[in-house]
Parts: sequence; C-alpha cells; structure tokens
Amino acid sequence: MATQYGQYGDYGDYGSYGDRSRQGEVPGAGSGERRRHRLPAALRAPVEARAWREFAYVLLSLPISIMLFTFAVTMLSVGAGLLVTFLGVPVLAAGLAACRGFGSVERARARGLLGLDVATPEPLRPRGKGAMSWMGAVLRSGTSWRHVLYAVLHLPWAVFSFSVAITFWVYGWATLTYPLWFWLFPLYGGQGGLQLYGDDGHRVYLDNPFEITVTALVGLLFTLATPWIVRALTTVDRVMVHGLLGPSRLASRVVELESDRGVVVDTAAADLRRIERDLHDGAQARLVALAMDLGLAKEKLREDPREAARMVDEAHGEVKTALQELRDLARGIHPAVLTDRGLDAALSSVASRCTVPVQVEVDLVERPAAAIEGIAYFTVSELLQNVSKHSGARSAAVDVWRVDERLMVQVSDDGVGGADASGGSGLAGLAGRLDAVDGILVVDSPAGGPTRVTAELPWRRGQ
Repeated sequence: MATQYGQYGDYGDYGSYGDRSRQGEVPGAGSGERRRHRLPAALRAPVEARAWREFAYVLLSLPISIMLFTFAVTMLSVGAGLLVTFLGVPVLAAGLAACRGFGSVERARARGLLGLDVATPEPLRPRGKGAMSWMGAVLRSGTSWRHVLYAVLHLPWAVFSFSVAITFWVYGWATLTYPLWFWLFPLYGGQGGLQLYGDDGHRVYLDNPFEITVTALVGLLFTLATPWIVRALTTVDRVMVHGLLGPSRLASRVVELESDRGVVVDTAAADLRRIERDLHDGAQARLVALAMDLGLAKEKLREDPREAARMVDEAHGEVKTALQELRDLARGIHPAVLTDRGLDAALSSVASRCTVPVQVEVDLVERPAAAIEGIAYFTVSELLQNVSKHSGARSAAVDVWRVDERLMVQVSDDGVGGADASGGSGLAGLAGRLDAVDGILVVDSPAGGPTRVTAELPWRRGQ
C-alpha cells in the first residue's frame, strides 16, 4: 500500500504542529510564513482594513436589523392573526421564506465584511408537489424558524453594538485630532476650547498646551481600544450568524458522514482493485508459470531425469517467491502480527523493513479498536515508505501515544523536508482516509527539513 508523494523539493511549507510535548493540541488555522509587521497589532489596528470592515458591519447592522425585525414581527403577527382562516398559513409560509432569503443576504454580508464563511443551510424538502407541500416544508423547517429568531433577536443587539461602536469611534478620533481643530472654539464658538466642566459661576476649558496634549493622549487610548471593542462586538454577531443562519449541527454531521462514507467506499474499492491487480500480475502469473514448468518437468522425467530435476529445482524457487509475494499481499491486507501482538510489535516489524534506522516508541496502556489500530498501522507503513523513497533521511522515529480520547501517531525524519499534503499527493489521500474516521493529518515539513507528520485518530476501545 505504498503511496508516493513525489520529490520533497517540490512541496511547500507547512506550519509547525509540534511534538509530543504539545499533546492533544489542535493545530492553528495559520500555516506557513506569516507576514512580519514592524508595528505591533495594538498600534496598527485602528488603520487596518479589517477594523474598518468590522466597523462598517456594525453601522449597517442597525438599519438592516430594523428592517428585518419589522418585517418578521409584522408577518408573524399577521399570519398568527389570520390562522383562524386559511389565509394565515400562506402568510406565515411567505414570511418564513422571505426570512430565509434575508438570511442569505446576512451570510453574504458576514462573508464580505467579517470574513465569516457560513455554509448555506439545508434546502427545503417538500414531501410532494404543489403549493401545499411547499408551505408545509417551510413551516416544518427548523432553519426557517431560526432565521425568524435571528431577525427578532438581532435588533436589540444591533442597537447596543451600534451605540457603543459609534460612541467610542467618534470620541476617540475627535479627541485624538483635537490639537488640529481646537482653534475653532475661540474663532467661531466664543470659548477657549472644549468645556470639561461648567456651572453658573465657573467653567473649565481644555485650552492650554498641556490640556490639549492630555486630551490627544486620551483620544489615542480610545482610538487604540476601539477596534478591539468593535471586534468583541462583532464576535457576538459571528456567533449569531453561524448558529442561527447556518446549517444545523445535525445537518452538517449528516453531510460530513455522507462525504466520509464516499471516501471509505472509494478507498475500499481502490484496495480491492490493488489486491486484484497484485494477485493477477504477481502471484497468479507466477503460479501459472510454475504449473507449466512442472508439466514440462513431468514430461521429461522419463526421458531426461537430470533435466527434470533441474526444472523441479527451479520450480521450487518459484514456489518460494510466490509464497513471499502472497505473504506480502496478506500483510498489506491486515498483518497477523498486528492482530496477535498489537501496534508495538507490528510497527517494529514495519520499521525493520525501512531503509533508514527507525526508532519506535509505543506508549499505550491498552489497545484501541481493531479498525483504529489498523488505520494507525497503515498510516505509519505508508509514511515510512515515503521516508525510504523520498526523504533522503539518515534516521526516523515513530511515536504512538494517547491523549484523552485521541490516539496520536507521529512519524518524523531528518530528511530534506518540503512535504505537502495538498495537490492530490499521497499525503492528501492519507489525510482523506483519516478524515473518514474523524481523524486529522498535520504535516510540518519546512524546506531543508526536518519533517514531522502527525496523525490524530479517535480513541475507541477494543472489544
């Protein structure tokens, strides 16, 4: 089952996943070299495009939410009031369908301004044809009612976030730029500057250089803090959009399982074709040749016993070769040592066939389920074959351990690096197989090495 993934030098870099000291960590979304900035994030945030997009999202939320709230409440009220007649059903269905349409607009707005990519929820599935079936599907759909809930709940939050964001943003920039425009007060307002305090007999204005400087510094603090405050506000919007306007967890899980089932079926079909090809081109062809050689030896047994003995001896060698091929094929299906003695012995056997020295360490108190154990074995087998063929390494290591309810498998080498799990390589196929059982494959292979490939599998106890 060796899977080649080309020359290491052709691959890009991956972000670091870490080793066993980072047990159970899930890799971050970023990978590869990140752009380096001279200014820290706290100082450049007010002028970054992301901050302005998030501020624009908050500003647009108020008018849009007012429109959505008004429409949703009106349609629900009218529809509920007309339920005493048949007209209430189509009014409610039309209102719910329109809210689903507004949800598409909101997902597009979140995608464009917040960078939040929310999948389209599951479509309506009417049980029959006609308007009645469609209205029944709309009214039964939990997605439709979640869109209505979003339209109702988002208005109070939009009012609050709009008020907070506009207050901090305006006061921050206004006080930061106060040294540039404070002269407007004595020239046009008849006072020395911004009034800090005032009563019937006393007023305090910010009009001397020290007070103007302090005001600008306070404005700087407000300006630096505002993008993070707005980001915190839009975090709630992200949660609402993702939770109420996206697909339900059940629907997402169904789609994921359907995809994983397709991967499993394709993998099983590919394995069957490989076994059939290996039998047909290898052991079967050798056994056919062996039968022909034995038939010729039988015919020559009386005429030329010495030649017949030579042919039988050659046939004996062919039998040994065929048996070895059958053993290798059986090992590729499921090795007996894995069933009998577990991962430690099976991986040690695989490591002994690698062209570079491999150190194997298996730290497991109990054995996982046979299916998970088999996937871990074949993952290490394929990775070590890649090490032998492409890495140029002088040594390698295999570590297997358990973290909570996850089985961790890590294969590392000191080769030339540059391995990549994208672009249809063998590593991509391996990642697909792991994904079919809710597993993860993470590749850390900078150019020049070393390479570290970590597989994370769900822990399921053996019977």
